[in-house]
Amino acid sequence: MSAQPAIVRRALISVSDKSGLAELGRALAACNVEILSTGGSARALAEAGVPVTEVGDHTGFPEVMGGRVKTLHPKIHGGILARAGIDDEAASQHDMPPIDLVVVNLYPFAETVSRPDCGLAEAIENIDIGGPAMLRAAAKNHDRVGVACSPADYPQLIENLPAMPSIEQRRALAVKAFAHTAHYDGQISQWLSARAGDAPDHERQLPPVINLGLDRLETLRYGENPHQAAGLYLERGTTARGVAGADLVQGKPLSYNNLLDADAAWRGVCSFGEAPACAIVKHTNPCGAARADSALGAYRKAHACDPVSAFGGIIAFNRLVDAETAKAVIEQFCEVLIAPGVDAAAQQVLAARPNLRLMIPGPPLAGDFDLRRIDGGWLVQQSDQALAGRAGFEVVTERRPTDAEWHDLEFAWSVVAMVRSNAIVLVRDGATAGIGAGQMSRVDSARIATLKAADQRLDLNGAAMASDAFFPFADGVEAAAEAGVRSVIQPGGSRRDSEVIEAANRLGLAMVLTGRRHFRH
Repeated sequence: MSAQPAIVRRALISVSDKSGLAELGRALAACNVEILSTGGSARALAEAGVPVTEVGDHTGFPEVMGGRVKTLHPKIHGGILARAGIDDEAASQHDMPPIDLVVVNLYPFAETVSRPDCGLAEAIENIDIGGPAMLRAAAKNHDRVGVACSPADYPQLIENLPAMPSIEQRRALAVKAFAHTAHYDGQISQWLSARAGDAPDHERQLPPVINLGLDRLETLRYGENPHQAAGLYLERGTTARGVAGADLVQGKPLSYNNLLDADAAWRGVCSFGEAPACAIVKHTNPCGAARADSALGAYRKAHACDPVSAFGGIIAFNRLVDAETAKAVIEQFCEVLIAPGVDAAAQQVLAARPNLRLMIPGPPLAGDFDLRRIDGGWLVQQSDQALAGRAGFEVVTERRPTDAEWHDLEFAWSVVAMVRSNAIVLVRDGATAGIGAGQMSRVDSARIATLKAADQRLDLNGAAMASDAFFPFADGVEAAAEAGVRSVIQPGGSRRDSEVIEAANRLGLAMVLTGRRHFRH
């Protein structure tokens, strides 16, 4: 074997994803590159008119065991791993012609096991063995060999032909290949570990192994503060969706804080049901939320809750934004407007505020787990997704809620799930009238909520109150009743529930227990 080839002479192709395969094959053939391939890849290349040599013909050993063994052969791995100027004699002695380019992507394990009807046997057969081995071998020997694990890499390869990718390109491709195989093995270990043994139900809800493979989508200007570096990352192998993949129609690039707040606002407003709704968020807490007959009506009611805090906030809608709504929004300073769409007239209105960021995301994505780093480890929990409706609630007082109160109670319960604990939300006529967030005492949160309402001269007579966790004492309910609250929704579960319910009965309140709390730390 001579020194590193200046051109690609021999390529090995074995891919599950056939996207772009024909184009790559034709480009290699046009440069007189010998192409080795396997099974379905070889057939696809031949059908595209690309000359191809089956790996079995190259090695002199046929595919066996239903294709389980085909590329695991010294002639293949010797051709990939041979070092220029070091292994020439051994490669020549054992007839291992050099392979200069390895193009491999792996069996679709994650896609296969995501199907409800996928059984264990099918999952096992979709664990690729030869593919990762070839990728790792080529990546290890990237000083001489080029490696591609994704159709996204093909244009770069084609542009370089007949030359090899540069050493800088080969190193970057090697990093990508190692990351790809690591993530692939992580998917397998995580899936298998969740199905091993007879663990108790509460343990089976969390996999024993969680593997994170994240690729940086973009570098952000900075983190929560200017001295902190920050970036937006995606799980490897996925495309940008939800808030992370939102279309930024106008405005400056989004910051770390913008994305955090936009995520809270978008997830929250999409949990409010079918009616037109608006949520205004500041520091991940809602400072106003409402439902109405129109997006404009919802915005005006949400903004009225706390217009001072709404200044510089994130405004989210669950409906298309029209021109009248856009005109109302730009009357205040807003960092980000997020909605499923805006019509042409609204976009023209918003263009008058070029610094206003306009985001159009896809539907919120249900995540399996939430992760948070602590000193020396990670905390993992299931996502708090389910917001039960009234069918799952229990009325525990002598007086039952009226229909109007039920609507406000259900809305208050969906809003309180957005608020940092301890959380109290006051709702009247489909709009928040006061929000108390993040206090060490639930009574203080209730006081703040009522003070907010008083500041804006919002009438609390007949209002509904939601608490993210139980009332440990009756004082919170008594303070609410004094402010005008007539119905309460809370999880229950306190040792003093009977005292709290007794106080509600004495004060003529309707009280609903959900049996589920919504702490948000």
